[in-house]
Amino acid sequence: MRTSLRVPALAVAGALALTGLTACGGEDSGSAGKGDQVKIMVGGLDKVIYLPAMLTERLGYFEDEGVSVQLLTEPAGVQAETALVSGDVQGTVGFYDHTLDLQVKGKQVESVVQFSQAPGEVEIVSNQAADSLKSAKDFKGKKLGVTGIGSSTDFLTKYLAVSNGVATSEFSPVAVGAGQTFISALQQGSIQGGMTTDPTVATILDKKLGKVLIDMRTPEGSKEALGGLYPSSSLYMRTDWVNSHKETVQKLANAFVRTLKWMSTHSADEIAEKMPADYAQGGGKALYAQAIKSTLPMFTTDGVMPADGPATVERVLKAFNPNLKDAKVDLAKTYTTEFVDRAK
Repeated sequence: MRTSLRVPALAVAGALALTGLTACGGEDSGSAGKGDQVKIMVGGLDKVIYLPAMLTERLGYFEDEGVSVQLLTEPAGVQAETALVSGDVQGTVGFYDHTLDLQVKGKQVESVVQFSQAPGEVEIVSNQAADSLKSAKDFKGKKLGVTGIGSSTDFLTKYLAVSNGVATSEFSPVAVGAGQTFISALQQGSIQGGMTTDPTVATILDKKLGKVLIDMRTPEGSKEALGGLYPSSSLYMRTDWVNSHKETVQKLANAFVRTLKWMSTHSADEIAEKMPADYAQGGGKALYAQAIKSTLPMFTTDGVMPADGPATVERVLKAFNPNLKDAKVDLAKTYTTEFVDRAK
């Protein structure tokens, strides 16, 4: 029912275009029927924060709903966002904060299933830099890894900096992706620290290449670092497509909510058993299960947006993003609970 592919990053011009927002694959406007076909771009299929995407397929829930889902992958959420806006895919599994960023650029997208209530991100510091990088107050003058410039890891790094008295111009964000490319950058000294997720975090700690500086994998960690719950990984889609394909969107919501409930009643080991073996990134099954266990607290059990989450995201983005600072954001248009409410 699905083919996982890695596609090249799309041109920035495509991301800014307002044309080409119709569905790919020849799907007509209006609600689709049995055998719907949907392309979903994921900002890193093997990242634990986006685990529900592949797990839903592995559990057979897309097939149960009669929808054929093609899961595609890009290493950074900003590239996944680009694919959505340019019309190459119908949905993106990425961070909710992109919906606010896109709205002020004149593009309406919305979260239709909210996977998580915390970022699931960790700020790591290399062993070599541990003495000079002990908190976000020490970001000044450092090279810090992010998955991509304009990605959610970039957003969160900038917020942690400015909220601790460091201007965004006083440190250097470096796009290093995730997994082995992040680890190599840390080992080689190309970055002194950086923001990443499991299983990359678990691998770094297991190999004793670095230490955890800031942990946002739990609701408690999110509140401590960001001042509240921070809804992150989600299925977000173009609002015009959602409104014209409600039957298809409902099928996707049904499948994903079913997965979130399944996750809440199964152990990390049981979840790991369902996932592709290579998602462990060479760390082995036990380490991968530990990575899942560390990240599980971030997920919702019902796909519903946390009540105060959107306001926290808006506050965080406005703290450093000049495009949003004085902009009016209609939060009600950045997400919907219509489909997850019906799925419940």
